[in-house]
Amino acid sequence: MLISQMLDDTDTIRVIVRDDAKARIVNGARSVYSLALEAARTGVGLVSLIDSKGAGETVDLEAIAKKGRLLTPINHPDPAHLHLTGTGLTHLGSAATRDSMHKKLASEGDEQLTDSMKMFRMGIEGGKPASGEVGVQPEWFYKGNGTMAVAPGAPLLSPAFAQDAGEEPEIAGIYIVGDDGQPFRIGFTLSNEFSDHVTERVNYLFLAHSKLRNASFGPEILLGDLPTDIRGASRILRGGKTLWEKPFLSGETNMSHTIANLEHHHFKYPAFRQPGDVHVHMFGTATLSFADGVITKAGDIFEIEAPDFGLPLRNPLEIAKPAKIEVKAL
Repeated sequence: MLISQMLDDTDTIRVIVRDDAKARIVNGARSVYSLALEAARTGVGLVSLIDSKGAGETVDLEAIAKKGRLLTPINHPDPAHLHLTGTGLTHLGSAATRDSMHKKLASEGDEQLTDSMKMFRMGIEGGKPASGEVGVQPEWFYKGNGTMAVAPGAPLLSPAFAQDAGEEPEIAGIYIVGDDGQPFRIGFTLSNEFSDHVTERVNYLFLAHSKLRNASFGPEILLGDLPTDIRGASRILRGGKTLWEKPFLSGETNMSHTIANLEHHHFKYPAFRQPGDVHVHMFGTATLSFADGVITKAGDIFEIEAPDFGLPLRNPLEIAKPAKIEVKAL
């Protein structure tokens, strides 16, 4: 089952559900956020809750997307209580990439390995613990709050000071925290963990700077378990033509960590278990156009798709105008 959100002609949020080719509006649902809270508070599974409400009017989801009426598939009434975060060095990549990394790890001593390669090795060795056990913690980063979340179809805005504006095709987990501080997973969605790879490459300690950017996710949330082997495509369109395209792999078959391990190391912090908060947690990627020497520019369109997740995630690139920043004393 896939769920999403749109604005109707009266600018009212409508929740859309589809478990086949037809997309329908969920009766009486004010938002995905309100549905998830109701499910958490009543102990009723989200799928069962949606089924009990029933679905009414059929809608054309692709037409809605073309009109720019799709919203992020979940939002929070107060954007400060939606957290955009992620993990890196979690994916094994293609067979060739995987093989070259293993050879590098085997042939070089610890003193010759970069911190990134050491972290990657830690994930391979300890990222998939036995059930009930805790594995090694991953690289973790913060991207911002709900003010940085960009709806499907809307522009990803790169700061004027950025040195690069590159896509990162990923799967994100969508979570809500219950009244008692219990995190609940709503489902999984496509995401573009938009980053500045040139800044990150200058020095790994600039990673935090490179990640404080917009991110987009959706358009639809897949309810239920994450497929273990996800095979999608990431591409960049320029002037109506494909500038760059490459497969991207995800799911635990293609990862060095389990989803449960990544979730544990995020929600172990009390700050991320505040009642009512929403979390969009991105699980990483091994596919980047930057790695192939692509330099993006304003007007390029990022497109990420995978069959299990419904509509593709598309966002054009826009470059922000320089802002004069001055801190004044009170």
